[in-house]
Amino acid sequence: MNYKVIGKYVGHILLIESILMIPPLLISLAERQYRAVVGFLVAILASFVVAMLLRVLCKDTKKTFYAREGMICVGLCWIVLSLFGCLPFYISGEIPHFVDALFETVSGFTTTGASILPEVESLSNGILFWRSFTHWVGGMGVLVFLLAMAPGKERGSGFTMHLLRAESPGPDVGKLVPHIKETAKILYILYIVLTIMNILFLLFGGMPLFDAICTAFGTAGTGGFGIRNDSIAGYSPYLQNVCTVFMLLFGVNFSCYYLLLLRNVKSVFKDEELRLYVGIVAGSILLVAWNIKDMYATMGETVRHAAFQVASIVTTTGFATTDFDLWPSFSKAILLCLMIVGACAGSTGGGLKCGRLLLLFKSLRRNVHQVLQPHKVQVVRNNGRPVDEQVIANVNAYLAAYVLIGLVSFILISVDGLSVTTNVSAMLACFNNIGPGLEAVGPVCNYSVYGVFSKLVLIVDMLAGRLEIFPILALCTRSGWKRR
Repeated sequence: MNYKVIGKYVGHILLIESILMIPPLLISLAERQYRAVVGFLVAILASFVVAMLLRVLCKDTKKTFYAREGMICVGLCWIVLSLFGCLPFYISGEIPHFVDALFETVSGFTTTGASILPEVESLSNGILFWRSFTHWVGGMGVLVFLLAMAPGKERGSGFTMHLLRAESPGPDVGKLVPHIKETAKILYILYIVLTIMNILFLLFGGMPLFDAICTAFGTAGTGGFGIRNDSIAGYSPYLQNVCTVFMLLFGVNFSCYYLLLLRNVKSVFKDEELRLYVGIVAGSILLVAWNIKDMYATMGETVRHAAFQVASIVTTTGFATTDFDLWPSFSKAILLCLMIVGACAGSTGGGLKCGRLLLLFKSLRRNVHQVLQPHKVQVVRNNGRPVDEQVIANVNAYLAAYVLIGLVSFILISVDGLSVTTNVSAMLACFNNIGPGLEAVGPVCNYSVYGVFSKLVLIVDMLAGRLEIFPILALCTRSGWKRR
């Protein structure tokens, strides 16, 4: 284990975080919200000092960097990022308990959107901005940003692909272009352009600038932190429809947008994961709209709420325009299933991912055929190309870990005595980075009903879900920390 190289990149992350805290600091200064100013100043200073200390201590290090270092580095970076990122909430006193502040921050960076706050409109604008900004930072991944900004001399040193694989969502991580650094740049350029487009469409609908920026951050990162107590319900139907469209857009694999830029439209339309994603979304909207048609005055309103909530849950964003906990059981069952499915691999969405689900179905079909025809060679194909058996094995291992962690988490948080529906939906909502669940953690409720122990369990769930489980498991194994 190359401890110094890990310490070096943890220092890089803390330095980036200290810089990212400057915009909310300036907002707090402009608004004369001095408690928030103190919180941001202390957090910036602490992050900067520790970053400089790590850079000095880890200055002379070998460049060797393997998959194990990549897993440990990613998991450790996200934990450190959250610990320092929660300081403005805690020091300002706007979230007075440290575990609550950590829960809110981890929920932000992992783009979960689960909150312990009973109401958010009392928060200062600087804190509200930082709370939403954590979604945008965590959506594409701060380590992907580090790869995009890495100097050219780092190429070939071994760290780029291992970091990208450890942080990026999906069963198989590939390159858009030959160099990982250029791939990271393309991903962030696409991310920024889509975010700006989202802000412009929101402004066109009359949304205030501050609201538009914070809402776009939550939409782009598929996070779901709202700056109003009613989430998106108080905005106009046009603004709700804009959010619906952009949530679905950010749930698409970003490589599809790159192919569109290259005018390779045929490959996009033939993409099997995209077809499955669109089919699941369209089918869910039709079924939910049919099931709730008697709850709203017009069919247009019915379809709008159905489309918004389906988009919000399948992309794991977590915004709400209505209390879907009051919907019939059939609609809530669909939403629970969508919590597990999630969006596309290579998007900012969470969940199991449509790409992984597709491979699981194809692997199951292949195994059934092998039982019936044991002497026939069966190959799993995706988009016409054979899928490496190692990828299939990783998908199966992920599913096993997913089920096991989910069951253990459900049992552990049940100590608080809440209902089974509440606990199951809370576990699924945090593990799949969605936010709102059902009953006591529904869209009009929050996670303050849980005790400190359960909140810590759900924090681990949020981190494991965002990082695709294995980096967090690597942190918990002795072999992950052994020297070579």
